[in-house]
Amino acid sequence: MTSSVKIRELVDAMDDISVVVGEEFLDRDIVISDLSRPALELTGYFSFYPQNRMQLLGKTELSFAERMTSDERYIVMKRMCQADTPAFLVSRSQQPPKELLKAAQEKGIPVLVSKRSTTRLSSNVTNFLEERLAERISQHGVLVDIYGMGVLIIGDSGIGKSETALELIQRGHRLVADDRVELYMMDERRIIGEPPEILRHLIEIRGIGVIDVVNLFGVGSIRATKTVDLVINLQHWDKNVQYDRLGYNLDKMRFFNVDIPKLSIPVRVGRNLSIIIEIATMNIRAKEMGYDATKTFEKNLENLIQQNTEENEK
Repeated sequence: MTSSVKIRELVDAMDDISVVVGEEFLDRDIVISDLSRPALELTGYFSFYPQNRMQLLGKTELSFAERMTSDERYIVMKRMCQADTPAFLVSRSQQPPKELLKAAQEKGIPVLVSKRSTTRLSSNVTNFLEERLAERISQHGVLVDIYGMGVLIIGDSGIGKSETALELIQRGHRLVADDRVELYMMDERRIIGEPPEILRHLIEIRGIGVIDVVNLFGVGSIRATKTVDLVINLQHWDKNVQYDRLGYNLDKMRFFNVDIPKLSIPVRVGRNLSIIIEIATMNIRAKEMGYDATKTFEKNLENLIQQNTEENEK
């Protein structure tokens, strides 16, 4: 779980943000994704000042500050510079007040400037921080982008997850992560998967070792992140187990507060798992678009029963 983000990481990730003062203070931590646009604070009201958030100053805030005297601005800016204030961020390439630069330098707080509009800058920074600060869990498995759907393949160690993923890559699909998948909740409906940094672009095949997917198959064979849309659970074939043959039973697997559809596929010699997983993915997508082959089968069966009943009554 990531509990903080360094200001330096934000500056490095956003190519439109530059440092005005405080280059030496970029190791300060951001611990919350929400931004603050100080309004009442500029009038001197600090009773509910969210001092632990990044402070975003747009055209409205700066134009109001221009109406103050230099001494008034310095007093307000100094009060805004608290020990746990991560940084100040100014939009539209505007010049930060010299009083802010002075107060921030004294308290060791960076002042950053971006060319983007206030709304767009707020959205971009918030999205970046929400992703980086989101709670994460590590799931054993392989995540592959199949026809635009993120398919998380899980199962016992040695059952063939990586080998199946390799064959899917050969068939034109894209690897996201092998062995360990880092999962985090983007919003109330989406779970995002990505590889740990040490395993990025790599896949392990028993008997061969670790291979670099990009070197062997090109950059089109990988993705950095992907929403998890389906879980495929590979199970050892058991002749005593009754497996679903009509597709009635679609299980769910919960990550955080989100339920993801889950299919269990038995593994035995002679089954081409990559093709089966491809078809399973296509079938789930078809169901989401309103076409269910199981319902078609049921309708055909009802028609056949009705036809036979009518013939027997004649």
